[in-house]
Amino acid sequence: MEGGHSLLESMLCDEDAEPTDLPISLLKSITNDFADAQQIGCGGFAVVYKGLLENGAVVAVKKLSNSISMDENRYIQEVRCLMRVKHRNIVRFLGYCANTQGKMLDFGGRFVMADVRERLLCFEFVPNGTLKDYITDASSGLEWRKRYQIIKGICEGLHYLHEMRIVHLDLKPSNILLDDDMVPKIADFGISRFFDQGQSWVTATKLAGTPGYLAPKAYTRKITFKLDMYSVGVIIIETLTGQKGYSSVENVLESWRNRLKTSSAMDTVLGQIRVCFEISMDCMEFNPEKRPMTKRIIELLKQTECSDEFSETDVQVWLTLILSPIICDSL
Repeated sequence: MEGGHSLLESMLCDEDAEPTDLPISLLKSITNDFADAQQIGCGGFAVVYKGLLENGAVVAVKKLSNSISMDENRYIQEVRCLMRVKHRNIVRFLGYCANTQGKMLDFGGRFVMADVRERLLCFEFVPNGTLKDYITDASSGLEWRKRYQIIKGICEGLHYLHEMRIVHLDLKPSNILLDDDMVPKIADFGISRFFDQGQSWVTATKLAGTPGYLAPKAYTRKITFKLDMYSVGVIIIETLTGQKGYSSVENVLESWRNRLKTSSAMDTVLGQIRVCFEISMDCMEFNPEKRPMTKRIIELLKQTECSDEFSETDVQVWLTLILSPIICDSL
């Protein structure tokens, strides 16, 4: 499989290389035939393995369940979404493998010919785990600058997805990977939907997503871009406080004051924290039409970076002037 190894090695060196179909023999070779020792993650529908290339480079190989209940359309939908995306805040997709082989299997004492399906996806390896591993309150863990960059990166990645007409539908900390520089990368497009141009919603046949990150009106099974916005709101407040639940802005700011009391830039940081808190609350609005769009959130975050220093009072006035038209915007 020397040629196969070199294909992946060259793709990793060329950021413009397009995802491609990969032979099952290559994916088995680099994962040592999907050895347990190379598992790096698992979920209800897939197991992720570390793939080791001959030059020492590492990739991630996602092997979907090969049970009879595996939804083929779900796999096709995931590949369809992944083939379209290329952004620093989206995990890089390298290739796919859809292998079906006929095998004789013992079925109640009788040998029958059955199709054994193997559905796999190959990605860049992102070494620092997921955001879930770093969720803490303000008293410990990541310093504010890292948390802010993660929040901003998630919003920029989601803005790109929505521009590409893709609704993720399962945004949560365990689906946000972090690279060596703690740059966030949105992953796991297993239940994502691609909208045609001009299409803004679709009705799902069944409810999908993760409790706690799923919008209250998701039970209607009406899929819109606003479902992702609710999930982002939960992620932001969790990144600020370590908890998914609501909190008062005063309590959040007080927690960060205790950590930042020796910082010369405390007013600037507290101003950014207040803005992020307000954004999270607006994203978690019960009424989907009142949730902001990603473009406006990014504009709001960038405004906090335009001045080296501003007071909390400045931020409160600024939010009153700017945030009101934002939350009324609808997709």
